[in-house]
Amino acid sequence: MLCVFQAVKLGRLTQTPSFSIHYPQKNHTDAITAKSNSYQNWSVISSGITFGLVFLIVVMHLFQCTSFLIVGTKIEGLLCILLVAFWAATVSIISDSKHGLAVDVSGAVSNGNLYYFSWAGFICSVTITVSYLRSAFHVDVAGEIRSRSARLTTWSALLACSLVVMGSSANIFDNDCNVSDDEVFRGNTYCNRTKWGLALGLVATVLSLLVVGMKIATAKAPFLLEAGLSIVLLIMYAFGVAYITSQQGPGAPLGTCHSLLSL
Repeated sequence: MLCVFQAVKLGRLTQTPSFSIHYPQKNHTDAITAKSNSYQNWSVISSGITFGLVFLIVVMHLFQCTSFLIVGTKIEGLLCILLVAFWAATVSIISDSKHGLAVDVSGAVSNGNLYYFSWAGFICSVTITVSYLRSAFHVDVAGEIRSRSARLTTWSALLACSLVVMGSSANIFDNDCNVSDDEVFRGNTYCNRTKWGLALGLVATVLSLLVVGMKIATAKAPFLLEAGLSIVLLIMYAFGVAYITSQQGPGAPLGTCHSLLSL
């Protein structure tokens, strides 16, 4: 499956025009074109390397004479770590609107195959790493999280989503609000809502991390504290979804910020 995701992503990257970023003002376009092209080249090289590794691993799994060299060995563990690192770097580049690879300047997904298959590949690589830890070292990460404490999995998922919301909002703010006079400014309403998304992601990350840390350290968290934080985060996210994904908000286009806020 990871090999399929990698093949689709590599194909879409090689079809992406070198000058696919369209800004209303030429000065801004000229300033970022060279850097964006270098990131695109890096994405293509990274995709080529990971596709070769994944294809080789799949072939080695098919034959008994070669499978013992890779299945459950330290080599497989090292390759899993490399794949996660490459996919994480690629996702961060592809999801950045200033590079214009899969997300346009408004934050909307402009290349669905490249965007969604990159995220799918990243999740798949993490899943493979977890599976390797379980088979090679008998470390059941998912099982440990489920059995460690009630709702730890849910809080961990909220922590991950909040981190992405915070990072996505910060990226949008840097690209569209923290600009000089000769660049495109999206307006005070848009930027204020982007700040709210950034603050929401930061607060939710800190609170989720607090609960996750308590559950890992003591196997439980005070019920009233957990209930109170849940209500606070529910209200904040309910207001955030309506406020940020409205027509004048950074989450209006269907992109990373919109998707993770809805989750």
